[in-house]
Amino acid sequence: MKAQLTSTDQAHLRRALELAEGGRGRVSPNPLVGAVVVRDGEAIGEGFHAELGDLHAERAALADCRERGEDPAGATMYVTLEPCAHEGRQPPCVEAILEAGIARVVIASEDPSEKAAGRGPGILRDGGVEVAFANGAEATAARRLNQPFRKHARTGLPLVVLKMAMSLDGQTTTAPNDSPWISGEQSRDLVHKWRSESDAIAIGIGTALADDPLLTARVEDVRQPLRVIFDSKARLPLPSQLLQTLDQAPVLVVAAPDAPSDRISTLENAGAEVLRTNGIESALRELGKRNITSLFLEGGKTLAAAFLSADQIDESRTFIAPMLLGGANSGSDAAHRLVALESSTEQMGDDVLITARFKEW
Repeated sequence: MKAQLTSTDQAHLRRALELAEGGRGRVSPNPLVGAVVVRDGEAIGEGFHAELGDLHAERAALADCRERGEDPAGATMYVTLEPCAHEGRQPPCVEAILEAGIARVVIASEDPSEKAAGRGPGILRDGGVEVAFANGAEATAARRLNQPFRKHARTGLPLVVLKMAMSLDGQTTTAPNDSPWISGEQSRDLVHKWRSESDAIAIGIGTALADDPLLTARVEDVRQPLRVIFDSKARLPLPSQLLQTLDQAPVLVVAAPDAPSDRISTLENAGAEVLRTNGIESALRELGKRNITSLFLEGGKTLAAAFLSADQIDESRTFIAPMLLGGANSGSDAAHRLVALESSTEQMGDDVLITARFKEW
């Protein structure tokens, strides 16, 4: 049941949410989870799920209690997701909670997966543990923390996040002889962080041919995401950076069932995996079967439009650069780039007003 939590409860749940972030980019397809063990208002143990296959947050927090020389019997545990009751890569967390003598468990969000869905809290209650579910801001934050996990659990599909960058006049590509970058260096660094947190990155063949991207996450000590190319006719060239860097990250080419067999064989012989399927949702379902819970959609416009038409975009992140590109898409080789001297943004109802000044007189 939902409980009216005290300000102290809320503070400890917020700490558990902070801890959960420590596993971002490292635990998928598992969820991000943090836990805090508290006695008399003071934390005596903290933990989070740090690596896929390692201790779950609850067991990590109890281990921290032992390392500190603290006995968790009679204490309260705050956890961002309901404790598991099934055997997976780790034994059930409810067993550890009961064995430790925890008296009360406060949970920020439920687990919607079929193998969980309330089993853990039920077992805890049967074992004499008081169980309370949060509501309000902490509950919302906990659900949003694990949107990829929650969507995959409910639908079998990955969460799709669309990233776009455009100029003030709506251009998404630059002229042929201009710099390919629209967004600034700080924005591009953030994109690499987003890549590192995703299970897979996707672009269309048009972007692959035009930009020859690497699509790796230039972040130290991360698991590189699967690189997915939507390429109906299997046109991805063998000299492309994607195929030349298979030692850094795998490549999956999504081709149509009628794609030329010789091209399919060429790509497979080069080391890419080829998935023949019809339609966006079918491709997403196949990715979901591979435990891909998050897909970062980077381009281009044609692929983004196809995902939008299929109603398969869950979130968008759009950079609007303070510049005008004019006829960047007109086919002219001339670069048309007018960069603002300064810019400002202002929330106007549901809109964002961006004011840019290009000249000063």
